[in-house]
Amino acid sequence: MNTLVDLEPVTPAPKDRVVGPPPEPDVLLEVRGLKTHFHVMDGTVPAVDGVDFQLKRGETLGLVGESGCGKSVTSLSIMRLIDIPPGEIVAGEIWFDGREILSMPMSEMRRIRGADMSMIFQEPMTSLNPVFPVGNQIAEAVKAHRNVSSKAATARAVEMLAAVGIASPTKMAKRYPHELSGGMRQRVMIAMALSCDPMLVIADEPTTALDVTIQAQILELIKSMQERTGAALLLITHDLAVVAETVQHMAVMYAGRIVESGTVDDVLLRPQHPYTLGLLNSIPALHKRGRQLDVIKGVVPNPFHMPPGCKFQPRCPYAWDRCKNEEPQLVAIAGREGLSRCFLQDPGAGARRVEFDRAAVGTVSGEAV
Repeated sequence: MNTLVDLEPVTPAPKDRVVGPPPEPDVLLEVRGLKTHFHVMDGTVPAVDGVDFQLKRGETLGLVGESGCGKSVTSLSIMRLIDIPPGEIVAGEIWFDGREILSMPMSEMRRIRGADMSMIFQEPMTSLNPVFPVGNQIAEAVKAHRNVSSKAATARAVEMLAAVGIASPTKMAKRYPHELSGGMRQRVMIAMALSCDPMLVIADEPTTALDVTIQAQILELIKSMQERTGAALLLITHDLAVVAETVQHMAVMYAGRIVESGTVDDVLLRPQHPYTLGLLNSIPALHKRGRQLDVIKGVVPNPFHMPPGCKFQPRCPYAWDRCKNEEPQLVAIAGREGLSRCFLQDPGAGARRVEFDRAAVGTVSGEAV
């Protein structure tokens, strides 16, 4: 009996698309101009509004930002799990292993999803089927994508449970999700995601529902399994500390767009966007003891009434008239690998750029300037 619900997701390709050339062979995943909107009673929500990034084979990328910025919708768009209605992928390209997957028929996408790319979801209790043993659920994923017998699939399930650090894996394979702790359920999800040796693993806030000590164990497990298998990893989180310890590259999202990207060291130690600087400033630290915690002023803009120009300018202490009237584009950061969506990269920023650089140095060094 199937434990997985065999429903056909309805995510057709955007209409009137012009597909560009494929990326270089060493690029496993490339997202170009991705726009995913949701049509609801009050209007249209541009949850993802022009996202661009790439992930090379075997590398790791962290996608960070506050809740509601479009991180999870980006991952679901890559997996083509956006349901219509109310969602719709209205524009963009997603290249995976040299193939443009938005143009694929869903039958072909289903063969890729779970085998060549897989996903670890936020809350395992809602992702696992409560009426079947966890071993059966892993074995079914193996049988769906590999030409193996039921006995071989069950053996693979037990093997993967052992690989993710679950003691007595044969016994635990017969347990139901509610009989396992939160950390063990997440280990089961990792085992399922890696059971078919995917080239890409997308981890969507995999430690959100776990306590701090279990979080560290799960992150270390994901990192070690990724290194062992050679899979590329796209880690989605709102925790900068998690990104700093886990990935090589990172991209910062705000209001459905990437506002800064680069290596982890460059972004965290030499931020080039006011939003990134605001996130770093808001982290509690020992040198801030006795001081009021820093916050990013204002609130995330209403998705139905986005501000003109830069989406961050109502909250940005370095904004000027140009930011209110003109939309900044992602531009290369001088002197290093990375991109920033900010007019502070323009030579005309003048004194504002000097002020920003002084604040960035003070934030990273832990000294007030």
